[in-house]
Formats: sequence, C-alpha cells, structure tokens
Amino acid sequence: MSEAGGRRGCGCRVPQRASWSLVAATAALCLVLAKSVCTAGAAPMSREEKQKLGNQVLEMFDHAYGNYMEHAYPADELMPLTCRGRVRGQEPSRGDVDDALGKFSLTLIDSLDTLVVLNKTKEFEDAVRKVLRDVNLDNDVVVSVFETNIRVLGGLLGGHSLAIMLKEKGEHMQWYNDELLQMAKQLGYKLLPAFNTTSGLPYPRINLKFGIRKPEARTGTETDTCTACAGTLILEFAALSRFTGATIFEEYARKALDFLWEKRQRSSNLVGVTINIHTGDWVRKDSGVGAGIDSYYEYLLKAYVLLGDDSFLERFNTHYDAIMRYISQPPLLLDVHIHKPMLNARTWMDALLAFFPGLQVLKGDIRPAIETHEMLYQVIKKHNFLPEAFTTDFRVHWAQHPLRPEFAESTYFLYKATGDPYYLEVGKTLIENLNKYARVPCGFAAMKDVRTGSHEDRMDSFFLAEMFKYLYLLFADKEDIIFDIEDYIFTTEAHLLPLWLSTTNRSSSKKNTTSEYTELDDSNFDWTCPNTQILFPNDPLYAQSIREPLKNVVDKSCPRGIIRVEESFRSGAKPPLRARDFMATNPEHLEILKKMGVSLIHLKDGRVQLVQHAIQAASSIDAEDGLRFMQEMIELSSQQQKEQQLPPRAVQIISHPFFGRVVLTAGPAQFGLDLSKHKETRGFVASSKPYNGCSELTNPEAVMGKIALIQRGQCMFAEKARNIQNAGAIGGIVIDDNEGSSSDTAPLFQMAGDGKDTDDITIPMLFLFSKEGSIILDALREHEQVEVLLSDKARDRAILKDPEMENEDQPSSENDSQNQSTEQMLSLSQTVGLADQETPERPLDSHSESSSPADSEEAAGSAPSEQISSSTENHEPASLDGECTDLDDQLQEQSEREEDSSPNVSWGTKAQPIDSILADWNEDIEAFEMMEKDEL
Repeated sequence: MSEAGGRRGCGCRVPQRASWSLVAATAALCLVLAKSVCTAGAAPMSREEKQKLGNQVLEMFDHAYGNYMEHAYPADELMPLTCRGRVRGQEPSRGDVDDALGKFSLTLIDSLDTLVVLNKTKEFEDAVRKVLRDVNLDNDVVVSVFETNIRVLGGLLGGHSLAIMLKEKGEHMQWYNDELLQMAKQLGYKLLPAFNTTSGLPYPRINLKFGIRKPEARTGTETDTCTACAGTLILEFAALSRFTGATIFEEYARKALDFLWEKRQRSSNLVGVTINIHTGDWVRKDSGVGAGIDSYYEYLLKAYVLLGDDSFLERFNTHYDAIMRYISQPPLLLDVHIHKPMLNARTWMDALLAFFPGLQVLKGDIRPAIETHEMLYQVIKKHNFLPEAFTTDFRVHWAQHPLRPEFAESTYFLYKATGDPYYLEVGKTLIENLNKYARVPCGFAAMKDVRTGSHEDRMDSFFLAEMFKYLYLLFADKEDIIFDIEDYIFTTEAHLLPLWLSTTNRSSSKKNTTSEYTELDDSNFDWTCPNTQILFPNDPLYAQSIREPLKNVVDKSCPRGIIRVEESFRSGAKPPLRARDFMATNPEHLEILKKMGVSLIHLKDGRVQLVQHAIQAASSIDAEDGLRFMQEMIELSSQQQKEQQLPPRAVQIISHPFFGRVVLTAGPAQFGLDLSKHKETRGFVASSKPYNGCSELTNPEAVMGKIALIQRGQCMFAEKARNIQNAGAIGGIVIDDNEGSSSDTAPLFQMAGDGKDTDDITIPMLFLFSKEGSIILDALREHEQVEVLLSDKARDRAILKDPEMENEDQPSSENDSQNQSTEQMLSLSQTVGLADQETPERPLDSHSESSSPADSEEAAGSAPSEQISSSTENHEPASLDGECTDLDDQLQEQSEREEDSSPNVSWGTKAQPIDSILADWNEDIEAFEMMEKDEL
C-alpha cells in the first residue's frame, strides 16, 4: 500500500508542472543522498544470502500461484485447506468479505504484474491470454466498488502498464494491442453509476450487470460508506483517464476526494471512519490511520506524486499534521474522536495501520516510521503474525490474520530509505513464519487464530498481489528486475502505474477553490529533498538508536500507563483512582469521581450505579481516566463470566502427507483433560460405532489407544466421552451434525458437562464444526492412517517430526503470557467490543453459543455477572509499579454514534432508569449542538 522503489523515500516535493524526467532526477538525488549518510546498524547480508532468500520467495509464489491455477482457476480465490476454488454463492456467506468476489478470476487478475516483477514473463503472457479468453465482467453479482477498483481495475491497469513495457523491449507481448486496457475501460464504465449521488461519493456496492437501484440490481439502498472506500479511487481512475483520454473517470474520482476534504472536521482537520453518501454527515466520528481511513491518506500523497497537483500535497500535509498531533503516540497510533481529538476512541489497534510507516517513508518522516514499525515487529515476534487487532499492552484483541502484506510493505520501504540490513532480517523472519505456520499442501492458509496456529480455508488475492512482490523486491538487486521499478508508483494493492502518466492526457479539472486550505507553517515542508539532515543525522547507527528502546516494549507492555504514572509522580499529583480500590463511602474517592465526570447514584434497593459524562470532566486527561475507571468496573462485574470462557484449541494433522501443515480450530470442553495445563495428546483417529457414541461402542478394538471420532447429537457430550473412554480411547473429537457449519462463519463452540460430576472423564475432548471435521474424515478415507495432535495451540513442525525435541524451549502461549501478567494488570480488551462495520469477522475471544431447545446436549453459555459490592474494604491496595489497564472501546456503540458518550455500569442486574437515559441524551445533544456552533 505504498510507493515503489523508495523513489520518494524521503518525501521529495516536485513542482506541479514538473516533467517526468525531473521527477525521476529529483527522486534519484533524494535516494542517493539518503543512502550516502545512512549506514546500517546491523551486520550486512551477503549477496549470496539475499539471492537465496529471493529464490525462496519465488518458490513460495510458485506454490501459491500454481495451486490456485491447478485447483481453483477460474474461481476468484483458492481455498487452500480443501484444495478447491471459492465461488460466490456456493460457499457459506462471509458477509462483506465476499464483496470482493465477482466471478472474474480475481486472483489471476490481481497477480498479473507480480508475475513480471518476479521475472516470470512467460507465465505473465499466458496469464494475460487467459484473462482475455475467460474473464467476464458482465456478471449478475453485487461487488464492492472499493475492492473491485483496487484489485480488478488496478490489476488490469498494472498488467497493461507492464505489457506495453515488455512489448517496447521487443522480446515478449509482441501480439498485445491494449486488450487489458479495453477491459479496464469496460470495467470503469460499469463502476461509474455508483457515483450517481448528490455528494459525488460512490455507493459502496454495485451490480456489475445491472448497476444501481434497479430491482434486479439488489443494491443502491445503502446510505453509508467508509472514507477509504470513497477516497481510494483517484490513482486507478486517473490512470484510466490518462491511458484512454476519457477524462470522466478522473473527474468523478476528484469530485469524491473534494467532497471528503470539504467534510473534514475543521478544528481538528481529521476525517471520520464512515460518512453518509447523501448528506455528508459523519456516521462514525472516530478517526485513525487503520481500517476504514488508511488508503484515503495514502492516495492523497500518491495522487500528488502521480498527477503533479499541489492541492493533493497540501491536503495530505494538513491531515498529516493532525495525525501526528493527535493520533500518533509513538510508537502507538490510537484512534481519537474528530470533535475531541485529545480523547482516545479506543485502546486497540488494527493490523491495517501497518502500512503507515511505509507512507511516512514516502512523506520523509523517518523517525516515527522506524518506531511504529519496530513496535509492530515486536508484536509479530510474540505471535508469529500480526493479529487483526491488538491492545495497547500488546495482547490479542482479534486473533485472525488473513496473511496481510502491509507490514512487509513498510519493511521494504524502510530498507530502501535507510539501507539498514536489519530490515532484511525482518523480511527473513516473515518468510520463515509463512513457511512454518501458514504453508499447507495446496498453498498458504490464513490464520484463524494466531494464538493456537489454527488455519482458515482462505487465501486472499492480495497475498499474491502484494506479499510476494514486496518480499522479492526487498532482497532483489537492481539487476534482478527486468525493468526499472523506479519508473512506477505502487497503488494500495501494489499495482504498478507508470510515472509518465503525469504528463499524458492531463485532466481539465481545476484545483478545488471552494474552500481555503489550512495555513501551515514552513515546518510542514522540512522533510523535502534534498534536505537529508532531518531524515538521516550523520550517525551511522541512527535507525538502530531509535529501535533500541523499543526492543522489549511488548514484553514490558503498557507504555502509556507507565508514562501516565511517572508523570503523576513528577507533578506531585496522585495516580488515577483504580476501580479495585474504589469505596463508595470514601468522600475522597467521590470527589475524584466527580473530577473524572463520573456520577454515583444510590438506588432504592441499595445498589450503586455509575454514569460517566466526558464533557463534565475537569480536563481531557481526567475524562480519559474516567473512561478507564468505567472500563475497569465493567471488567470487575464480568470477571466471573470471563473466567468460564475457554480459549479455542487446535487439531493438527501430523501424518503423511500433511506433516502438521493443516491446523483446524476446535472448540474446548468444560470437562476432561485440560490441554492448556497438560501435555498435548497425539494419536491416530478412528470412527466410533455407533458413530453418535451414545451407547457402548461395538468396535472397542478399533478405538483402543486412538482418538475417537464421534458425531454430535442424540445424547450429552459427557456421555459420549465416557463411552469412548471406556472403550480405551485416548481422546475424542466431536464433529458437528449440522452439515455445512464452519468455524469461518460460526462462533466458537464450547462443550458443557451434563450437570453431574465429570471428574471421571480424564481424556481430552474437542469439538469441530462440520467443515473442519470433513477434512479429517476425507483424509481418513483417502489415507486410512491419519495421526493428529490435540493441543492448546499448533506445534512446531520440526518437533512433530522429532518428538525428542518436545522438551526444548517453545514460544510461550498467549494463555501463559496472560497468566504471568495476571498480577500486573486487569485484562479489559475483550470485555466490551466496538461493532466495527468494516470488519465483519468477530474475535474468537468473545464468541459464545447456546444450544437450541431441541438439542439434548448442553452448550456452554455465558455465566451471569455477579453483583459487585459497593464496599471494597477487603481489597488489597493496587501496586503502582508496573500496574496498567487499557481503556477499551468507548462502551459499545455509543462512541460511534456521538462523541459525547455516556457509558454507564450498574452494580447489579437492573437497567438504568429510562428518565436517567433520556436526561443523558438531552445533555449530550445540547453539548453536541454547542460544539457544532463553536466550530462554525
């Protein structure tokens, strides 16, 4: 999601009407100067090792691309666990994730220019012929405008850019006559009806065949879209206009960008996550650099680079100044409210922000780029991959990892800007982790849970479009690439567009003059070339000196909390009041609550209710302390419930030909052997008879010493466990009888006992949904002997091959790390979740499932929250040394609807009185209206 080759690695500013040659010359000067003053803080990597790693990347790409072409094409994507293609409508819906699929061979189109970058010109020529022969863009399917633009339109344009380059060289593609460009133009016209709104912002979805708002289109009723969805069009649409001479595409994309700029919050210069496409009102008023906004900022800067329009740079600099003022809390990047940017909107970060260090390299702000990148790398070293979301104390918030490439992208650009071989070692780690944990016989599988190592039957097209491209370029020398990568800019999907477009078929669109730009001081342009003193001080260990203090940031955790306490001690003020110390009868505590904007209400039944109004706090810091206090109270009230929620387990197939490469997400049981406390169970599987396991087994000799496979239904889980245990089984796997169920679409399932004493059950029991269970059953039918490992998380494949290595040091599990830190911090990140619209998948930690009335089995449900006593005299005082908590998601959806949230927690089970709720709403509405008037 960043710009190619380090061309503007130090943020070169080029005049609006500069020729392409001047762009290239200025960029080359910038890169030379940067590298001349910046030497590595790590031992240099030999050319032989770089070549070896580059060849390894090529082999990995061949494995992924080859399996897609063999098992999935012409489907959109490969399902690497079941070795088949993912076709829209033939698989269980995954919600918004499926909007990228349009029955147009998505992975092939997305991979076109990757083939050329990896010097696979013959494969590229064959791929182009397949696209022209097989791909149909006139399908009756509703797709995402955003995803179709960056992946399909961008893929076609990137393929066209390199096709004409190869044709000019005279060796390949001599038959090519702009066929990919004509397909791109056809797709562009199919997307244009989405812009038929009063604001100029596009609808989020469109039917490729029927467009918008027709009955048969099944779309066009949406009112909201994300900022990135509307603001990530200009590169592809402008390139299409410049290539074809049809200016309408660039004009529509510019109009959408102009509208977003007009609607920025004027006092903070930030934009929200979601906007109404008809009214321009912000629907979600939180702002960050991750999901929902990320590529909007990226395209402002890159539009300036590609199109030579200073207005885009001015807008980017205005936004960037606000980002560094409010969102950046090095090394963290935390979302804030656009109207009250001093207040954090949440205390967890999503994986998409990993692109931002690469964008900072393009801007030229190297120091914070190094800091944030290092923090992200420490998280990766802890979990092997970057979780979809993680908290400010670096615990897993959402456990999935769909093989996102953003961190590899930033690694590449930091290496190009600094020349520090440290980043080559980072890339080497990424390669090793992909091969070790994500590689499966039919490709690379996304991680369902980074803590257990379980897989998801998913390999997104962006994995081939971006990951292998950035990793190969990281280790490649200039002579390893058959064209000059410096002549192109990367789109957010890493597609290549030539820089000479800046002087071709220029649009007649004029600079936006409907509003004045924020006046910026000259310091905003300090990072322009050829000034390298700010970027790279004359210190050979510059980058290393920035990274060093962050080496243990993940293990130490909670930097903000520690800083907050240290500041309190320096200022002589008392540290914030902790929920565990609070006593409702203590006048001093009540005064602190008032200062934090927290009201205490004594109910008639003796219970105490707390309500917080951020606008009533004495200061923004006190308001933040109040929100943290409320989160701690919620944590205390739900602590018993959380203790009863078990984490997911893993079933790993370790026999030939799998060798540990296939890991299935399994639900735990609340009885039997606890795999988190005992050694894993390893054995061959065998089906029980009867298959439901509800009576004495008739084939005890078949399951003796093995792991029994049994089907859900007709009796209690505990009864099944006893029957297979009596037959001599060493473990059991219950497979769901609901055909088609999958951990991809269903919440985590926990097996409960039968209400009796289950201490007699001593074998481990795990639950698999139908889809995951069928993988084992299919393997058993095909190979007869199938060995699996039941564990709390996937094991290293090297150890699986040699059991004697099991006693060697292994990375501690998430559970271990949480147990070690229990005395140091309260875990809040899973208590209350923000219902993000752009992330359809829910975190595994918050999953629960209850059985239907007709089902005789008991599923583990949520335990009722205990009442919290208002008297806490028996509580031990909290230690201030190293103590930390994280301020979580602004109490459900209230922070999404209004920036003046009124979170409340009741010490009991009764709801807040309706009169109190109405009063809170009236106060918030009045405050919001006052704020709007102030801004106007």
